[in-house]
Amino acid sequence: MKNFLLVLSISIMGNKIYSQITAGEFDHYIKKEISKASVAGMGIAILTNDSILLSKGYGYADIHNKIPFSNNTVINIASISKTFIGVSIMHAVENNLLGLDDSVNELVPFSVINPYYPSQPITLRHLMGHRSGIKDEDNIYKASYHYGGDSPIQLGMFLEDYLSPGGKHYSKNNFINTRPGKTFMYSNIGVGLAGHILESVSGKPLNVLIREIIFKPLDMNNTYWFLSEMMDPSKHSKLYKIEKNTNTLIEIELYGLTTYPDGGLRTTISDLSNYLLWIMNKGSFKGRSIIGSSSVLEMLTSDYSNSYAKFWEVGEKIGHGGWDPGVTTGMYYYPEENLGIIIFINSSSYDNFMDLGKKVQEYGKSILKGVDNSQK
Repeated sequence: MKNFLLVLSISIMGNKIYSQITAGEFDHYIKKEISKASVAGMGIAILTNDSILLSKGYGYADIHNKIPFSNNTVINIASISKTFIGVSIMHAVENNLLGLDDSVNELVPFSVINPYYPSQPITLRHLMGHRSGIKDEDNIYKASYHYGGDSPIQLGMFLEDYLSPGGKHYSKNNFINTRPGKTFMYSNIGVGLAGHILESVSGKPLNVLIREIIFKPLDMNNTYWFLSEMMDPSKHSKLYKIEKNTNTLIEIELYGLTTYPDGGLRTTISDLSNYLLWIMNKGSFKGRSIIGSSSVLEMLTSDYSNSYAKFWEVGEKIGHGGWDPGVTTGMYYYPEENLGIIIFINSSSYDNFMDLGKKVQEYGKSILKGVDNSQK
C-alpha cells in the first residue's frame, strides 16, 4: 500500500542487515493487505525443521457468511500439487515400477507422439523437468476446468485425445518443434500425463495411491484431490476474483480439473505444514519416511541448467508456487536459513505476492532471531 510505512527496527548480524519485525507489526501489515479490494482471506505458516513458528488464518474464507480463514480451511493449492507427483514418482522408482529414463510409451496404454519428432521417445525425466515438448494449447486446456464440481472427463481419455495420433484434440499445436529434452516448456498437461503413468504402473487411482503413500504417513487428514472426497464441503474456502468494472471481489464457483495432477490438490495450512516439514527434514516426519534420503536428493536435483528439478523449483529456495482462478499460493523452504513458509490466498487478483512472500520470510527470520537470543 503506497501510504503504508511498516516500522522496522534494524539489527546487524555479522555483515548482514536483518529487518526485525514484531508480531504486532506483522499482523498490522497482513491486515492492511487484506483490506485491499483484491483479498478476502489468507493463511500463513512459518516453520523451522523442528517446529512450527506460526500457523494462522487472516480475513475470511467466506465473506458473505463471515467465516474466518483459519489454518484448517481447505483450499486449492494450484501448482504446488505438482510436487506431490514428483514424490510419488520417486516412490515408484524405489519400488521398481518404473525408471526415470523409461519412455512414456512403455508406461501408458496409448502412444504419445510429438509430430515434429515422431521417432524420438519422451521420457519420464523429460516430463519431470518440463522438457517433454508437450505444450498446453490454451483453448483446450482452459476448457478442461469444470466449474461446479469435479471434472466428468477421465484423465486418461483426455490425454489420449490430446497426445495420441487420431485423438480428437491431437494437433501439432500441442507440441513445440524441438527435440524432447532440449527446451524448457512448462507443461501442465505433461504433469497430468505423469500422474496417469502412476495410475497405470500401480493399478490404483491416483487419489487413492497418493493418500496411501503420502497423506496417511504425514497425517494429512484434510487433503483431497476431488471435491467429492470431502465429507464436510463447508470447510472449503470460497474463491474470489476482482470484478474489473466495480473493483470489488466476486465469488467464483468451485471447480475441478480434468488434468488434476497438475493443480487440483486441496489442503490446509496445517496439513501442508507436515509435508513441508517432511521435505525440510530430508524425507522424515515423526520418524516416518516416504522415500529414502537419496531419492529426495535426486528429486531436488535438476538434470538441466535451470532452477527446476523434478516437479520442484530449486535453488536458494525449494518448493513451488501456484496460481489458478480464485487462488494464489506458495510453499518454500530456504535451506540456508532453516526456514519454511506457506502462503494461501483465496483470490487470483492479488498482485503483491512477491512482496508478501519477502515480508513473511523476514518475519520468520525475526522470530528465529528472538528464539536464538532467548537461548543465549
